[in-house]
Amino acid sequence: MSDKNVCRECAFYEDHVANDGSVTQNAGLCRFNPPVSQPESNSRGLWPVVAAEDWCGHFHAPAASKAA
Repeated sequence: MSDKNVCRECAFYEDHVANDGSVTQNAGLCRFNPPVSQPESNSRGLWPVVAAEDWCGHFHAPAASKAA
C-alpha cells in the first residue's frame, strides 16, 4: 500500500485532541462513519481513534483547494 493511502492523508482523518487540549501524536479520529455508541445510555458516542499510518477501504484523498 502506498504511503499516500494512509489515514493521516485521508479526507476523513482529523487530529485527535486529548482532554487536556494536546494533540495526540500519530493518532487521529476517523470521521467516515458516525460516532460509536457506548453501553451507558447517558454516554455520548465516540469517534474511532486510528493510528496515522493505519489504512482501510474507505480512503478518500482530500479535495484540492481552489486558488482564489
